Amino acid sequence: MPPKKRGPLQTVQRDTDVIKRKVDALVQQAAQPDGSDCTEIFERCKELKRAVEEITKTLKKLSKADEPAPVGNYDQCKRDEEKRLLNLHERLQSLALQLQPQDEIAGPSSSQREQKSDEENSDEKDESSEEEDSEEEEVHDDDDDDADSDDEDTDISQTATGQETVSYVALSAFTGEEEGDLGIQKGEVLKVLSKNKDGWWLAQNSNGQKGLVPKTFLKMYLNSQSSQKDSGRENEDEEESEEEQESDIKSSKTSNWNTVRKAVTEIDATDVLSAMGAIPPGFRPSNLSRHLEEGTSYRASHFIQPKLSQSQLSFQDLHMDPDTGKVHGRPSRVSLTLTLWSCRMIPSPGVGLQVLSRHVRLCAFNGTQVLSNIHTVRATYNFKSQKTWSFSPRMTGMLPCLLDGECFLRCDSESPDLGILFELGVTYIRNSTGERGDLSCGWAFLKLFDESGAPITLRTQELTIHGGTPFERDTDMDTTSTKRGYPTGVFQQMLLSRKMPKLVVKLKSVNSRSRVLLNLLPDTIVGSLSTVHLLATYRQILADALLLDRVTMCNADLICSSVLASFPDVVDQPDLMDAFRKSWTESESNLRRSDKRDINVLKQMFVSVYMASVFPLLYSAEMPTPCWADEEVESQRARIIYSPSQKISVETMLSSQCSHQAFDITQVTYDLISRAQH
Repeated sequence: MPPKKRGPLQTVQRDTDVIKRKVDALVQQAAQPDGSDCTEIFERCKELKRAVEEITKTLKKLSKADEPAPVGNYDQCKRDEEKRLLNLHERLQSLALQLQPQDEIAGPSSSQREQKSDEENSDEKDESSEEEDSEEEEVHDDDDDDADSDDEDTDISQTATGQETVSYVALSAFTGEEEGDLGIQKGEVLKVLSKNKDGWWLAQNSNGQKGLVPKTFLKMYLNSQSSQKDSGRENEDEEESEEEQESDIKSSKTSNWNTVRKAVTEIDATDVLSAMGAIPPGFRPSNLSRHLEEGTSYRASHFIQPKLSQSQLSFQDLHMDPDTGKVHGRPSRVSLTLTLWSCRMIPSPGVGLQVLSRHVRLCAFNGTQVLSNIHTVRATYNFKSQKTWSFSPRMTGMLPCLLDGECFLRCDSESPDLGILFELGVTYIRNSTGERGDLSCGWAFLKLFDESGAPITLRTQELTIHGGTPFERDTDMDTTSTKRGYPTGVFQQMLLSRKMPKLVVKLKSVNSRSRVLLNLLPDTIVGSLSTVHLLATYRQILADALLLDRVTMCNADLICSSVLASFPDVVDQPDLMDAFRKSWTESESNLRRSDKRDINVLKQMFVSVYMASVFPLLYSAEMPTPCWADEEVESQRARIIYSPSQKISVETMLSSQCSHQAFDITQVTYDLISRAQH
């Protein structure tokens, strides 16, 4: 009976087994202190490395179609074989570094050194010129190493013969969990021998121990580059005295400690939390939260203002209809409503953090910059299922706009990549230090136009949440190590897709009544759908003051109006907007049906309700300053807003018993030059 024919994959497995036995024997021989020939072992090590590289190339070219017979779980077997070969390559590389002759590490090979020693007395000038050339090559190689060390995505760093390794500082202590891991302490200086795509780097400590360390625990040791350059300069300057060399050594030691201390103390908070395992690897500092903290440029109070035209003498998005005396509605390129349904499989921070708020921030985005204001919707979750977020919870009474998942978006950008950016975020406080911060749990981008420029279909969208930031690519959200591989079967991929973080959003077309109100708003703005009628009425009052009441269009005098001056500040405070909505609804219920359609009646009611309910609260000394995700401040503000005993009105503000903020002219005057968008 003829022998059974082996497939290509089985042949590679058999060759790998043979190589593994040879490597084990070579490692044992190198460990014996019997004075074995290191040069012979070093040459055998290089031969085995070349054999491993050839087998790896052969393995990468294989495919399932090359097998003469079906092979179960072929892809998994192939990945396992690649890991075995990579492990063998790393072992051989570490062994080669141990056995490598010192003269090869310094520069020229040993044979060249022997030739130089034989010809030392014959030609000293040639020898000095060769040494200068070799030193220049060393400096050039060091520069190449420094440039390559910045790239963390290379499979294996350039640590071959004749090149030096790069030093890193440990950000936090790491205890090896598996065989082959290297335990490190905070502030320890390590040499990185190789870098793998899965994030586990082969490092060596000062005692010569080698092992795998996660790259998130390491930060580049900056003084390694300067010390390499300094060593090159010292080799070139042979005429320096011994006293200067000793002073240089002392200063280098001092600078080394300063570098280590700076690297340990000045560490980004996210790097520390990631190294501690308090946050998943895909978490980043919140970009949209940082934009909101920079000022009012990305807030609704800025985008609700009129935008000046190019001539600065008229308004680009605010026009009056001469026939009706109302604001002329302007359609925008994108005008839609959307509903945030839920988020599922969102990773939770670790036990060292207390989450103060889970929220979604959304805005118009073209792939490179934020085009609109940033709107925030706070999410609710169940303690039994903390990875699932929900919106618009059921409650008695009026739903706060901060919890309302019903939103609108208008944008007039002509960018073909226009879409909606969703950033899932958490506001946290560290239990150990009390430090507050905002983290991004991931992001999703919904492009609103296809490749042909046509709008996408308005339907329910299930968006995949990506880790990192919108400017990073292929950042994983889950914490599963890539060393275990990914499933390739159809059923396994279906199971994996159910575990991927998702955001469910429903896009809807605007009904006729909402479209009329949205067309009165600025061309670009994002907000809660429950506040559209208030924003539209404010724009009507703003148009009367800017287009009808001014003497000329060139007049830029201050306009005496408390509503125009202070309402934009209220737009940025959701609890005051809820109080305004509540008072507006109560007053509107007493109007007749004909009055509800009369814009003049609505404008008068807007002014009276606003001045009676919201304006006194805005400038009350008892009202705490708004603080995002501060439960104590939010409860104090709610008690003042809704408590009948502490209700503040214009009459109480004028009494001597009520304390209020010091009067400022900006509270009652509207400055067109400073408020309008330019």
